[in-house]
Amino acid sequence: MSPRRNRQRGGAKPNGRTGLPPSAHWGSTEEWRGENWVVRPVGSGGAAKHYRCPGCDQEIPPGVPHVVAWPQDGDVDDRRHWHTACWKARDRRSARLQRSRNAPRY
Repeated sequence: MSPRRNRQRGGAKPNGRTGLPPSAHWGSTEEWRGENWVVRPVGSGGAAKHYRCPGCDQEIPPGVPHVVAWPQDGDVDDRRHWHTACWKARDRRSARLQRSRNAPRY
Protein backbone atom coordinates (compact mmCIF):
# COMPACT_ATOMS: atom_id res chain seq x y z
CA MET A 1 0.00 0.00 0.00
CA SER A 2 1.36 3.45 -0.86
CA PRO A 3 1.45 6.30 1.70
CA ARG A 4 -1.40 8.77 1.84
CA ARG A 5 -0.84 12.19 0.24
CA ASN A 6 -2.07 15.17 2.25
CA ARG A 7 -1.13 17.84 -0.27
CA GLN A 8 -3.25 19.05 -3.15
CA ARG A 9 -1.73 18.63 -6.56
CA GLY A 10 -1.74 21.68 -8.86
CA GLY A 11 -4.69 24.05 -8.99
CA ALA A 12 -5.38 26.56 -6.24
CA LYS A 13 -2.94 27.18 -3.44
CA PRO A 14 -3.89 25.47 -0.16
CA ASN A 15 -4.18 28.74 1.78
CA GLY A 16 -6.87 30.09 -0.58
CA ARG A 17 -5.24 33.50 -1.16
CA THR A 18 -5.03 33.33 -4.92
CA GLY A 19 -7.26 36.32 -5.84
CA LEU A 20 -6.11 38.86 -3.23
CA PRO A 21 -3.87 41.85 -3.99
CA PRO A 22 -0.25 41.58 -2.79
CA SER A 23 -0.78 44.13 -0.01
CA ALA A 24 -3.33 41.81 1.62
CA HIS A 25 -0.63 39.17 2.09
CA TRP A 26 2.09 41.39 3.45
CA GLY A 27 0.65 43.68 6.10
CA SER A 28 -1.50 46.70 6.78
CA THR A 29 -1.93 49.89 4.78
CA GLU A 30 -1.32 53.27 6.43
CA GLU A 31 -1.53 56.80 5.08
CA TRP A 32 1.54 59.04 5.38
CA ARG A 33 2.32 62.28 3.56
CA GLY A 34 -0.79 61.91 1.42
CA GLU A 35 0.23 58.49 0.16
CA ASN A 36 -0.81 54.95 1.09
CA TRP A 37 2.04 52.84 2.48
CA VAL A 38 2.13 49.08 2.97
CA VAL A 39 3.62 48.29 6.37
CA ARG A 40 4.79 44.80 7.26
CA PRO A 41 6.29 43.75 10.61
CA VAL A 42 9.49 41.72 10.47
CA GLY A 43 10.16 39.44 13.43
CA SER A 44 13.55 38.77 14.94
CA GLY A 45 13.89 35.53 13.00
CA GLY A 46 13.26 37.26 9.67
CA ALA A 47 15.77 40.06 10.23
CA ALA A 48 18.95 38.58 8.82
CA LYS A 49 20.86 41.62 7.50
CA HIS A 50 21.98 45.05 8.62
CA TYR A 51 19.64 47.88 7.58
CA ARG A 52 19.75 51.67 8.01
CA CYS A 53 16.59 53.21 9.53
CA PRO A 54 15.56 56.37 7.64
CA GLY A 55 13.85 57.75 10.75
CA CYS A 56 16.89 57.94 13.03
CA ASP A 57 19.73 57.18 10.60
CA GLN A 58 20.91 54.38 12.90
CA GLU A 59 21.66 50.80 11.99
CA ILE A 60 19.16 47.99 12.56
CA PRO A 61 21.32 44.94 13.39
CA PRO A 62 20.32 41.37 12.47
CA GLY A 63 17.87 39.75 14.87
CA VAL A 64 16.07 42.98 15.85
CA PRO A 65 12.32 43.09 15.07
CA HIS A 66 11.34 46.09 12.92
CA VAL A 67 8.91 47.11 10.15
CA VAL A 68 9.29 47.35 6.40
CA ALA A 69 7.32 50.13 4.68
CA TRP A 70 6.92 51.03 1.02
CA PRO A 71 4.48 53.12 -1.03
CA GLN A 72 1.53 51.06 -2.21
CA ASP A 73 2.17 52.13 -5.80
CA GLY A 74 5.94 51.85 -5.37
CA ASP A 75 8.52 49.43 -6.61
CA VAL A 76 10.59 46.84 -4.76
CA ASP A 77 13.43 49.36 -4.56
CA ASP A 78 11.19 51.74 -2.55
CA ARG A 79 11.09 49.46 0.52
CA ARG A 80 12.59 50.92 3.69
CA HIS A 81 13.35 49.16 6.96
CA TRP A 82 12.37 51.23 10.02
CA HIS A 83 12.67 50.70 13.76
CA THR A 84 9.13 50.14 14.98
CA ALA A 85 9.32 53.18 17.29
CA CYS A 86 10.71 55.36 14.50
CA TRP A 87 7.86 54.37 12.17
CA LYS A 88 5.29 55.22 14.85
CA ALA A 89 6.98 58.59 15.53
CA ARG A 90 7.58 59.52 11.88
CA ASP A 91 5.22 62.53 12.01
CA ARG A 92 6.79 63.95 15.18
CA ARG A 93 10.37 63.85 13.92
CA SER A 94 12.00 66.67 12.01
CA ALA A 95 13.63 66.06 8.66
CA ARG A 96 17.13 64.74 9.21
CA LEU A 97 19.98 65.45 6.89
CA GLN A 98 21.96 62.44 5.83
CA ARG A 99 25.51 62.47 7.17
CA SER A 100 28.49 61.33 5.21
CA ARG A 101 30.55 58.52 6.73
CA ASN A 102 33.28 60.91 7.87
CA ALA A 103 30.97 63.53 9.40
CA PRO A 104 31.03 64.01 13.18
CA ARG A 105 28.09 62.59 15.14
CA TYR A 106 27.39 65.72 17.23
